[in-house]
Amino acid sequence: AVLVLLCGSAATVVAWKWLSKRQIKKKMEEARRTRDEGVKKMAKIVQQFREQIPSVQTDAILSLPLVELTGRLQEGSLSPRTVLYAYLEKALEVTQQTNCLRHFIPECEEQLQEVEGRKEKGLLYGIPVSIKDHISHKGHLSTCGLVQCLGTPAQDDSVLVKVLKKQGAIPFAMTNVPQSLFNYDCSNPIFGKTLNPFNHQKSPGGSSGGEAALIAGGGSILGIGSDIGGSIRLPSSFCGLCGLKPTAQRLRGINPCLMHPFLNVDICSHPTPVPGALGPMARDVDSLALCMKALLCQEMFQLDPTVPPIPFNEEVYSSSAPLRVGYYDTDGYFPLPPCMRRAVQETRMALQAAGHELVPFPPPRIHYVMNELFLKSFFADGGRAWLDVFTGDVVDPSLKPQVNCCKIPRLGKKLLALILKPLQFLLLLRFKNVATISICRSVKEMWNHHHQIQVYRTEFITRWRQLQLDAVLCPVLGPAFATGYPGKLLTAISSTMLYNVLNFPAGVVPVSTVTEADEEDLKLYQGCCDDPWDHMLKQAVAGAVGLPVAVQCVALPWQEELCLRLMKEVETLSHEK
Repeated sequence: AVLVLLCGSAATVVAWKWLSKRQIKKKMEEARRTRDEGVKKMAKIVQQFREQIPSVQTDAILSLPLVELTGRLQEGSLSPRTVLYAYLEKALEVTQQTNCLRHFIPECEEQLQEVEGRKEKGLLYGIPVSIKDHISHKGHLSTCGLVQCLGTPAQDDSVLVKVLKKQGAIPFAMTNVPQSLFNYDCSNPIFGKTLNPFNHQKSPGGSSGGEAALIAGGGSILGIGSDIGGSIRLPSSFCGLCGLKPTAQRLRGINPCLMHPFLNVDICSHPTPVPGALGPMARDVDSLALCMKALLCQEMFQLDPTVPPIPFNEEVYSSSAPLRVGYYDTDGYFPLPPCMRRAVQETRMALQAAGHELVPFPPPRIHYVMNELFLKSFFADGGRAWLDVFTGDVVDPSLKPQVNCCKIPRLGKKLLALILKPLQFLLLLRFKNVATISICRSVKEMWNHHHQIQVYRTEFITRWRQLQLDAVLCPVLGPAFATGYPGKLLTAISSTMLYNVLNFPAGVVPVSTVTEADEEDLKLYQGCCDDPWDHMLKQAVAGAVGLPVAVQCVALPWQEELCLRLMKEVETLSHEK
């Protein structure tokens, strides 16, 4: 009887798991079908427009920089309708090649009609804008690449989308993201993998990878992403775009995900000491500045009173006064490929030749920041909250290394910590918290952790002030990784995550491309200790000749205009070169 009972229980468990997997598969297939139907609908609308106006020169429209395009729209020499359909047509082409779109927004036609009927034209009048998957748009899902988020469409536009529409912009597409947003690859089990438009063997970066692929491919002129460890800056680096991570509170306006609190980490609503930030992505720095100017308006300040009412300071951005710029080409934690360090040194020399003052500025205690401050902020509970978002879901292969690490029982982690302790010096401590995630065992420990972040911010700002710096020039991770590698090299993001911990505005500007000489230098790359992770980094970035190479520019909190000013200077000098 006992044996029969056990067999019956086992059969019930197997049947339940089978039914659960079948239900998950059904939901995923339905989401893909809805996405595909939306694509077909947009293709039909674009075809109808082509038949109505066969003479329209879409290439000429797509080649216009944002500032020039807005001018043409404002004066009436181009119509919002023509511009929207030109970008819809190009977006269809780009997503067929890269799988960058999560969903078209059919309501863009209603917004187009509303914009065309306006007497007052906003700063983004008639501009098609793409938005990252988790930014709420009324009537559409914010999935985060998770099955559990497939059932509840947003009841209202997020504040950010409302402000974009107020300024005359037309949101027309939502872009793909990595599952749970916690990855700098761009793949999820529902909508699949997004590819780099310049090389389909490479990743576009993440978590704003769909945005980066769409803009770099020419299918969008302006996009909105989010960043909590590099999620705007890494895709911008991988895809040759300009991207800005502002001070976290400078732009707000995303409705919190109702499904799980951890998902709010990357959308700026979770009470973490390392806050996420919303920011623009585009093909040039002037586009970022125009977007910030449009968003930092009275409408934003009224809709979200938690946003400080600080309008964009055009005087700071347009200034031509010489800058005092700190610089470094490595943070000493995860040495970057030779081409990325070359980019910093070449940019430093160009800035000096242009009359700016460059000062060495090595950032303090990066091993401590990465291992104790950054990772501990998100895995203070040993990763349990993050693992919960995968309940009843299929884990994407790109995330399995991180998920498996978090699944190690606490006793197993302690034993692993003892085993690895003698090797920590050789590993430079950089994988201590990936394999044996440090946790906060009490509320007191959590408060102390928050306090230590504030202490480090004060230390960093003090050193900055002592050197009387206006801004900092530093490297960013790149060039684009081969797909699948970002999930294996989480701790390679030290170059970007530092400025999330500090909550400083930071932006990325492409300045060069990978050369044959860079590839030869890569063969000699040994990293910090020529260990398996250094070898993995070499494999990830190999075969990148012709791909973009970028640098990172940083300013103190609330000084986005100064950060953009340095970015513009770097962009101008790189174009002259």
